[in-house]
Amino acid sequence: MLEKLAKLEKEYQDIADQLNRPEISSDPQKLKELSQRQAALEDINNLGKKYHEIIQGIQEDKKIISSENDNDLIAMAEEELTGLQAQKRELEDKLQVTLLPQDPNDDKNVIMEIRAGVGGEEAALFAANLYRMYSRYAEQNRLHLELINSSRTGIGGFKEIIFAVKGENAYKQLKYESGVHRVQRVPETEKSGRIHTSAATVAVLPEAKDVDIEIDPKDLEIDTFRSSGPGGQSVNTTDSAIRITHKPSGVVVSCQDEKSQHKNRDKAMKVLRSRLLFEEQERQRKERGDARNTQVGTGDRSEKIRTYNFPQDRITDHRIKFSVKNISEVLDGNLAILIGKLTAEDQQRKLSQN
Repeated sequence: MLEKLAKLEKEYQDIADQLNRPEISSDPQKLKELSQRQAALEDINNLGKKYHEIIQGIQEDKKIISSENDNDLIAMAEEELTGLQAQKRELEDKLQVTLLPQDPNDDKNVIMEIRAGVGGEEAALFAANLYRMYSRYAEQNRLHLELINSSRTGIGGFKEIIFAVKGENAYKQLKYESGVHRVQRVPETEKSGRIHTSAATVAVLPEAKDVDIEIDPKDLEIDTFRSSGPGGQSVNTTDSAIRITHKPSGVVVSCQDEKSQHKNRDKAMKVLRSRLLFEEQERQRKERGDARNTQVGTGDRSEKIRTYNFPQDRITDHRIKFSVKNISEVLDGNLAILIGKLTAEDQQRKLSQN
């Protein structure tokens, strides 16, 4: 732990030195990269300073206890030593978590895809509930949500909705939402009062930049078509909707929410890059032999992760066997308790593995 800490403290100081150089201040891109890295190391650097201060204090108190003859001074040193040793243990626990290998995607924006699963119209309505939940969460946590593509049903649900969430550590906050979300409730479309089980899938993809993944234009098949609303109702009079097929992988992306063909193409390419980057990262992870059971699931969209049980007013996350009451509050965007529990469990598993 001390070796890692020393290495990161040195990196922090090296960055501080570089930021004072004129050639760096005149290079906006390099300045931005170094400033972002320095900000990422800020907490570790501060914890390191505090840790070294505590170590020094412990050494001084031990010296007093072993060399002084003044009983009052020794008693004061012993009392202070007990407190410093407790602080040292607490700080070491914090440092262990802080020094865990970081997910390189954590600071990226995300592309989220919600699709109605089994359950027909009720599943589509639940997909709309989930979209609102993430929208409200974004508002409450200074994240910006940008709609990319949607396919509505006639009564206000979504067969599919794709959107970007932008802001500090967006992927870090939302990465545990990938998977199958199941709902148990009496559907709005059901008059007999029977409880139905429906589902929607959520995919959370780190947003890829042009530099993250290279796409050969020759591998793309791009089609235009006229966008339509629920039930096939035409919403645009021009062929502004875009469908992009990546021939090597078979990935197909459509976008029709913008009236501009150019904007639809840009958004579709953003989703395509993110899907391809995610698939490549999954392939590399499997090649490295990363065991899925050493971490909370963050990728497999076929995994049933959570059940929203309305009759019992209970949400259960199956990965960590944790339940919380008050569904309406969670669906209003108050996901903090679930995200916090998932993050803590993931950190604990990684610590155990290490």
